[in-house]
Amino acid sequence: MITFLTCIALLVGAYFIYGNFVEKHFGADENRPTPAITKQDGVDYVPLKRWKIFLIQFLNIAGLGPIFGAISGALWGPVAFLWIVFGCIFAGAVHDYFSGMLSIRHDGASIPEIVGKYLGLGMKQFMRIFSVVLLILVGVVFVKGPATILNGLVDIEIPILIAVILLATMIPIDKLIGKIYPVFGISLIIMAVGLLINLLMGTYDIPELTMASFTNVHTKPDKFPVFPMLFITIACGAISGFHSTQSPLMARCMSNEKEGKVIFFGAMITEGIVALIWAAAAMAFFGGVSQLGETMAEEGHNAAWVVNIICNTMLGRVGGVLAIFGVVAAPITSGDTAFRSVRIMVADAFNYKQDTIKSRIIVTIPIFIVALLLTQINFQIIWRYFGWSNQVLATIVLWTIVVYLHQQAKSVLLVLIPAMFMTVVVVTFIFVSPEGFGLDYNLSLGIGVAASLILLIVFNRYSKKSSVIQEEQSDKVIEG
Repeated sequence: MITFLTCIALLVGAYFIYGNFVEKHFGADENRPTPAITKQDGVDYVPLKRWKIFLIQFLNIAGLGPIFGAISGALWGPVAFLWIVFGCIFAGAVHDYFSGMLSIRHDGASIPEIVGKYLGLGMKQFMRIFSVVLLILVGVVFVKGPATILNGLVDIEIPILIAVILLATMIPIDKLIGKIYPVFGISLIIMAVGLLINLLMGTYDIPELTMASFTNVHTKPDKFPVFPMLFITIACGAISGFHSTQSPLMARCMSNEKEGKVIFFGAMITEGIVALIWAAAAMAFFGGVSQLGETMAEEGHNAAWVVNIICNTMLGRVGGVLAIFGVVAAPITSGDTAFRSVRIMVADAFNYKQDTIKSRIIVTIPIFIVALLLTQINFQIIWRYFGWSNQVLATIVLWTIVVYLHQQAKSVLLVLIPAMFMTVVVVTFIFVSPEGFGLDYNLSLGIGVAASLILLIVFNRYSKKSSVIQEEQSDKVIEG
C-alpha cells in the first residue's frame, strides 16, 4: 500500500503547505467585511459557523462524484491515483479556493457574473446559459438515480420526489441546509474512514504504481485512452466546474475571509482523499483492476451496485445503511444545491430579488418543468454530456482566475498551467470521443494542444495591452 498511503500523505501535506501558499497569494483579509455581514437577508446571505460551512461545502461538491467517478476511474488502474492527487492539489483545490474567494470579493456573486467581469459581456451571457444548463443536468443526474431507488423503496412517483427537492431549494439556507446537511457530510466522511480502516487492517492488496503498471490497464485501452478519458471520468475527486457554482452559496455565509482555506481548499482536499479511498477499494475489493472491469461489465457498469456490495461486505450492517446514504442521500443534497444555484443565477441575471417565497416560486417553476422533461431522457446520455460540460466550466473558471490575478499584478503561473492543461483535456475529448466528433486520436490531441496555445497567445496579447493601458492611466494621474 505504499503508493496509496503516499498519495494520502501528499494530499494532507498539500493542505498545510500549498494551501498556505495559495491563501497568501490571494491575500485573504480577516478584517475585510464579507457579504454575509454586509448583505444579510435571512435567506441566502446568512452567517453560519465555519465547521458547518465546511461540512455543507464538502457535501455540496461531493454527491456522487468522488464515489462513482473514482470507481469508474479505477478501471484505468493505479495511474488514476496520480490524477486524483495532483489534479486535486494543483487544479481542483486552487479552482475551488479562488472561485469561492472571488465570490466573496464580489458580494457573493454567482460564477457567471464573475466570469463576465473578467472575460467580457459575451462570455458572461454564455456562462449564464451554460452554467444553468450544466446545473440542471447535475440536478437531474444527482436526483434521478436516487429518486428511482427511493421509488422502489417507498413507491412514490419520481416527479413527486423531484418536486419535493425543488421545493426544498426555496427554504432559507440556515433552516434546511444549515441544520441537516452537516450530518450528511459527517456520514459521508465516516463511510470513507470506515473503508480506509478496513483496507489497512484487512488482507486487501491495493495495486502499486510502478514502471510496469504506469500504463493503461483498461480492458479496452484503444477505445478508452488514459488521456483524456480518465480526466473527464474522475472530475469531483480532482477538479470539477460544478464546485464553482456551489462556492457562492457558502461565500454568502462566511463571516471571515480567513475561513476560505478550510472551507474551499480543505473541502476539495477532503474530497480528493474520499475519491482516493474509493478508487483503492474498488481496485482491491475484487482482487485487482482486471477483475473489477470484468465484474462491472457483468453488472452493466453499475457503480451503485459496486458501492452497495463493498459497503455491505466491508462495513457490515452499518455499511448497508451508509451505502443507502451514499447512493441516495448525498446525491439528493447535491441535486438540491444545484437547483438552488440555478434559482440564484437566474435571479441574479434578471436582478430579481429572492426575499419572498412568491418570488422564489416564480423562478423555481420553470426550473421544475425543464428538469422534469430531462428525466425522460436516458440517464447514460445525460451523464456523458454532464461530465464534459463539467470540465469545460472548470476550464473557463481557471482562465477567469488567470485574468483576475493578472489584473491584481500577481503571478498567474499557479493557475495558468492547470488552465492550459484542462483546455487540452476538454478540447481533445470532444474531438476524439464518440459523444463528440469521433476523430483520430492524434489529430484530436493536436487540436487540443493548438487550442491551448492559441488561448495562451490571446492572454499574452491581452496582458500586454492591459499593461500599456494601465501605464497610460498612471501617466495621466501623475500629469494631473
